[in-house]
Amino acid sequence: MRLLLVEDDPMIGEGLEESLRNENYAVDWVRDGHSAELALLQDYDLVVLDLGLPKKKGEQVLLDYRKRQGQAAVLILTARDLVTDRVKVLDSGADDYMVKPFDLDELLARIRALLRRKSGRTQAELSARGLVLNPATHEAYFHGELLHLSAREFGVLQVLLEVQGQVVSKTKLEDKIYGWNEEVESNTVEVYIHLLRKKLGTDFIKNVRGVGYKITAER
Repeated sequence: MRLLLVEDDPMIGEGLEESLRNENYAVDWVRDGHSAELALLQDYDLVVLDLGLPKKKGEQVLLDYRKRQGQAAVLILTARDLVTDRVKVLDSGADDYMVKPFDLDELLARIRALLRRKSGRTQAELSARGLVLNPATHEAYFHGELLHLSAREFGVLQVLLEVQGQVVSKTKLEDKIYGWNEEVESNTVEVYIHLLRKKLGTDFIKNVRGVGYKITAER
C-alpha cells in the first residue's frame, strides 16, 4: 500500500516515515502544502496530512484534493485539538482526525482501519484459496502453515488480495510497493511473482498476458 506523509516537522516526519516503512508501506514524505499538492497528482491509498503547513495550509490541500475527486483516505494528524477544527476538516473530506502528541500503535491501527474501509472490507484479514494474510501482524498462512515472506512478497500479495479477481498491472504493483527514492529494477515484479508461485503453486497468481496479474477465489 502506498502512503503520502505530509509533515513539516523533521523529527516527527523522520520517525513516522521509518515507522510506516517498518509496517511494509511504501511511503513518500513531503514537507509543505505545495509539494503535497503536486504529489497528490499521483495515486495513493492513504494520506497522513498535517494542517499547519508552510506554503499552503493542510485544510486547503484537502479541499482542493477532494474537488479534483481525489479518492485516497485522508487522516489528519495535527496539534489542533479544538472540536471546531475537527468538525471543519471532517466535513471538508477528511476520513479521520488525530491530535499530536499521538500513540503510534493507535495511528497504525487507524491507518489499517481506513485502508479496510477504502477497499470495502470489514474483516481485518485478507484471504483466498487457503491463503490468509493479516496486515496488522504481517503474518501469512497457507492452509494453516506459516509462510515465510519478505516484506515485498507480502506487499504484492496484499495488493492483489485487496482487489481479488481484478487484474493489477506490473506498473501498478510497482507503484504500490515502492516509494519515490527506492530503486526498482525492470524485472522486480516478475521476480516476486516467481518466488510467490514457488510457495503457493504455479496457478495461484494468474498472469493475464499483456495486462497484469490477479488472484481469483476459484481454482
